Amino acid sequence: MRRLSEAELAVLNVLWSGKRFNLGQVVDQLKPVTGWSRNTVHTYLTRMESKGLVTIDRSKDPHQYKAGVSHEECARKERRNLLEKIYGGATGDLVTAFLKESKITEEERGALKKLLDEMEV
Repeated sequence: MRRLSEAELAVLNVLWSGKRFNLGQVVDQLKPVTGWSRNTVHTYLTRMESKGLVTIDRSKDPHQYKAGVSHEECARKERRNLLEKIYGGATGDLVTAFLKESKITEEERGALKKLLDEMEV
């Protein structure tokens, strides 16, 4: 899977929020955020179907739309892209940068320590 555009991500975020949607429901959720017309949303959905990002059940009337990829699959790909593009694949550098720039709770710190202890590094 290639990198998602912002528009594709907006559509997928709607589709990930439920099981199936008809076109009107997708339009209703996207319009306040994107301002897209019904035709624009339909165009994105059909283009995304050809890329395997959306599935369309045409046996129902109205047609039903759902995500063709999972949120986790997309998140994994985006993390991998960031890691390779910015940190040259150095996971430790990425984690260090996040930890230096963000505060974590004691609970998160404990979970991170446990994870590192369990890993064979």
